[in-house]
Amino acid sequence: MSSSSTSIMDNLFQRSLEDLIKGFRLQLLGESNFISRALEEIRREIKSTDLSTKSTALHKLSYLAALHGVDMSWAAFHAVEVVSSSRFQHKRIGYQAITQSFNDQTSVMLLITNQVRKDLNSANEYEVSLALECLSRIGTHDLARDLTPEVFTLLGSGKSFVKKKAIGVVLRVFEKYHDAVNVCFKRLVENLESSNPQILSAVVGVFCELATKDPQSCLPLAPEFYKVLVDSRNNWVLIKVLKIFAKLASIEPRLGKKVAEPICEHMRRTVAKSLVFECVRTVVSSLSDNEAAVKLAVAKIREFLVEDDPNLKYLGLNALSIVAPKHLWAVLENKEVIVKAMSDEDPNVKLEALHLLMEMVNEDNVSEISRILMNYALKSDPLFCNEIIFFVLSACSRNAYEIIVDFDWYVYLLGEMARIPHCQRGEEIEHQLIDIGMRVRDARPQLVRVSWALLIDPALLGNLFLHPILSAAAWVSGEYVEFSKNPYETVEALLQPRTGLLPPSIRAVYIHSAFKVLVFCLGSYFSSQETTSSSLAQESSSGSSSMNAFTHGSILNLVNVIERDLGPLSETHDVEVQERAKNVLGFIGMIKQEIAEKLNLQYNETESSRVTAFMEDVFSEEFGPVSATAQEKACVPDGLELKENLGDLEEICGEFLKPVESESVSYTDKISFSVSKLRIRDQQETSSSSSPPHEASSLLAEHRKRHGMYYLTSQKEDPDSNSTHSDYPLANELANEISQDPFNPKRKPNQSKPRPVVVKLDDGDESRITPQAKKNIQTAKDDESLSRAIQSALLVKNKGKEKDRYEGNPNSGQQEKEESSRIENHQNSENKKKKKKKKKNGESSKHKSQRRNEVASASEQVLIPDFLL
Repeated sequence: MSSSSTSIMDNLFQRSLEDLIKGFRLQLLGESNFISRALEEIRREIKSTDLSTKSTALHKLSYLAALHGVDMSWAAFHAVEVVSSSRFQHKRIGYQAITQSFNDQTSVMLLITNQVRKDLNSANEYEVSLALECLSRIGTHDLARDLTPEVFTLLGSGKSFVKKKAIGVVLRVFEKYHDAVNVCFKRLVENLESSNPQILSAVVGVFCELATKDPQSCLPLAPEFYKVLVDSRNNWVLIKVLKIFAKLASIEPRLGKKVAEPICEHMRRTVAKSLVFECVRTVVSSLSDNEAAVKLAVAKIREFLVEDDPNLKYLGLNALSIVAPKHLWAVLENKEVIVKAMSDEDPNVKLEALHLLMEMVNEDNVSEISRILMNYALKSDPLFCNEIIFFVLSACSRNAYEIIVDFDWYVYLLGEMARIPHCQRGEEIEHQLIDIGMRVRDARPQLVRVSWALLIDPALLGNLFLHPILSAAAWVSGEYVEFSKNPYETVEALLQPRTGLLPPSIRAVYIHSAFKVLVFCLGSYFSSQETTSSSLAQESSSGSSSMNAFTHGSILNLVNVIERDLGPLSETHDVEVQERAKNVLGFIGMIKQEIAEKLNLQYNETESSRVTAFMEDVFSEEFGPVSATAQEKACVPDGLELKENLGDLEEICGEFLKPVESESVSYTDKISFSVSKLRIRDQQETSSSSSPPHEASSLLAEHRKRHGMYYLTSQKEDPDSNSTHSDYPLANELANEISQDPFNPKRKPNQSKPRPVVVKLDDGDESRITPQAKKNIQTAKDDESLSRAIQSALLVKNKGKEKDRYEGNPNSGQQEKEESSRIENHQNSENKKKKKKKKKNGESSKHKSQRRNEVASASEQVLIPDFLL
């Protein structure tokens, strides 16, 4: 009596969910503390033996879990207790809590099987509905297996409210327990002939999901779907059927000819925009070979494009993007409307219009479309502006710039992109500036001009997003300095005081490029001195536009300017900038005295000329594009252990790792080597071929001979080698590729300027499995057994090997009970079958695959009847 009175008192003074919500609204601060107190209260109340008190506490816990992310897995057993109540209100709260707290690993999952079965057999259709909804949310393999007979019975229920929910839960049961297909599939197909629009909508929705996963398994049901397509007047049912036929027509082309006319009739007849759009999408995606249907679909798309509603306009643009790959004429016909859509207020409409403009880009209109897009980029918001720039860069660089004929124009366009106020695509522009320089020789003069203009633009220094562009411009100015009209201006731009605004990594590129320019100017100066003694050498050196423009005064002035600007940087705190600056200053220290004193400035007679020639050789190696898969193509030689510790390397190569002792003549206190000992020119190598090889070269050759496994084979050194590396091109060996020119596209007769040679690499990319692809493969494997089960069920149905026990029989109720009993007996014997399967593990996988192929081939033979095709 006391416990009963306690429960009554607890229930009387218990806070309801409404009280909890009101308490939340009063908590301006300290909401977490309020939740903690509420949880303590719920934990105390949920232990009550009174189901009303327990259900109220569980209701509040479900609210906290839904809105505030509170973990309620600990209340799983209490939810089972509340579900067992005979009151519908308690049962509804319990099922809601089960769907929130249960998962596949919940330990009390087995406790709800009998309760769900009891509710599925209840005379109250609302209790049946609760159990079905719960099964659709938490259904596991065991739960689906045990409740398949009840679901089968409900598929034939006379209450449409129950039947439509039973049809919906079938999809979850099929996914978790594939053998349920053999039991329920026939009755599911029978519901396709239902005259109730709710039942028909539910069953068509289930088949739409099944067809999305595996269209092949639903192909034999095409006659039933065709009948629904012709007879139904429910727009939502028709939309689902159209989705099914879009999948089926892709694997059975003959089906498209049959369904084209009904689909076109729906497009002409209906005024529902949703149904019209689905018809259009079905035609352009799966019936694109039917010319009449495509023309009608394009006309309907035009109606969408001229609508004022941005949603309909977006659907029209989306439909055009689907039809564009096979029927580009449809996009070109609506070019004006698409360009006008770029000014729409809706960002989704603008983005879809941008996609379509990129679809129609080719080598004839790329400059026109790019000009239009750049104008829109100048007046657009930052987000859309950068989307425009990204799409232009992606379209123009596709397939190694295949649509670009005039690279001078495109390089100029890249420079103009950098000056757009909201531009944040510096890394992409940087990559393309360098990539074009390495691939397209004819574009290098224009690249140098555009790079110089970028370097002297002060507005770019303050934009962090554009610093990568300045880095590329500096690299281009140094790498291709021979195309510069005035190297002095290039040095001034590279060493201007405003470069202090740049990050140290980019300043290091600036200094190194200035070093390249200095070496080029000195090399040209020394070469011009040689021309005074040899007219033949003068002819050979007249190729450079600025070769003879250097005088002693100009060179001395250039050296002084570089030394003055780099002096302070040699004491900077950034090690990279400091090292670059000291390298240049050390080089200047080696040559400045001889240049200033004008000592014996005849070629190959001074230390300065030899040092300059050596540095020219260092910088003369031309960079080329490197394949993204170049490293993968280099096979690891047999016996080479890349992951082993190299601590014993000194023992293996001890004598070769000793420093080479050579004579050193100090030119200055900072330099302890003599460049006169180095091989500088090819002519010197030829003249000294009879002399003994250099000590370092002999050591390198001996080391290569003894440890050749650590070296990659070079085609230049061993042209007749048949090693595994001979199948792969060297990454930077581009001379042969450029001379062969296998990638130069055919020019049009009316082109005034031929397209430059663009160096391409045969990447030979193998099909890589991305994480998304792996996920798709796993999903396909999971659905494979379900597809085989559906095909087997259809095979039995179409061949008439199974009798219809449930149609037209006045004693169908008794037969349903017998059928359920037969299913239960089958399930009881399932464990015995599993044991037998374990004993048959010795059977080879070959026989298993043969049986699967036989079932698949037999099911594929049962296709659509000829009257439909």
